[in-house]
Amino acid sequence: MILKTTLWATALAAVPGAVLADGHLTPVTFGTNWLAQAEHGGFYQSVADGTYAACGLDVEIISGGPQVNNRALMLAGRIQFHMGGDMLQAFNAVAEDIPVVSVAAIFQKHPQVIVAHPDVDSWEGLKDKTLLIGDNGFTSYYQWMIAAHGFTAEQRQPYTFNPAPFLADTGLAMQGYLSSEPYLVEKEGGFKPNVFLIADNGYSSYATTIETMQATIDESPEVVECFVDGSLAGWYNYLYGDNAAADELIKAANPEMTQDKIEFARAMMISEGIVDSGEALENGIGAMSDATIEDFFTKMVEAGVISEDVDWASSYSLAFTNKKVGMDLKPE
Repeated sequence: MILKTTLWATALAAVPGAVLADGHLTPVTFGTNWLAQAEHGGFYQSVADGTYAACGLDVEIISGGPQVNNRALMLAGRIQFHMGGDMLQAFNAVAEDIPVVSVAAIFQKHPQVIVAHPDVDSWEGLKDKTLLIGDNGFTSYYQWMIAAHGFTAEQRQPYTFNPAPFLADTGLAMQGYLSSEPYLVEKEGGFKPNVFLIADNGYSSYATTIETMQATIDESPEVVECFVDGSLAGWYNYLYGDNAAADELIKAANPEMTQDKIEFARAMMISEGIVDSGEALENGIGAMSDATIEDFFTKMVEAGVISEDVDWASSYSLAFTNKKVGMDLKPE
């Protein structure tokens, strides 16, 4: 894998235009949407192993968090790239006439889950439970759950991001992030919960997108190309190669992160096909398609989450992805 990484870095060096005229690297800042964790691993990997630098970028990653709005920094022109949530966020930007463009989708499957006690053995079985869903979830994916699957507003109670009520009451199920709440339940509750990915039940949005401004695409397409290509190679190396240095950067950026949490999350991303599944199997990590994005847009319109008048096609660009970048780094 070390040899493959070196060869890939050599290939990236052929991307033209990213290096400044005096030979120095072009400084680029990438803002994540939460505290550093394994779900950001591929980006840290490309910093750690020099993949970004190989094509001329000096990338700084700045963490998001509960009091940080990195997306606002990108809108203000203070950073060049941002980690988007899912395509609903991209549609909303279009609705507000904000020229944000999604240029790659790291997650083929949204990692949002519903966590249940072991007695619930199916998605349909969740309809017999009271569901703890946060306000953001209630106005987005839960509206789709109501429209597409027959869940009800009445069975929902607000989720306070505290698993204690769920642990104490088998009549409850709760929202979660694939690598977070299931981990907490196993550690604090002493049992393995049943976990249902909303993506496996039709919520077809990509997630963990790479966003940039249309102006950045227009003015510096070679920088966008280098950042996207470097990120995609980094994700292959992080999932399948030597990821120790990236893990150390993650823990340095987020002192509350532990190695066991990182390993749990990485294992879940691999086993559930969060990153490397679907269209990524054919076109490489980061793949997107018109059909998938239109399908998700249609579902959100039908659920009453977004207006049918939104120009969804302007929320993304396929110019920088679907090129099978980094696929040769995946073990056979």
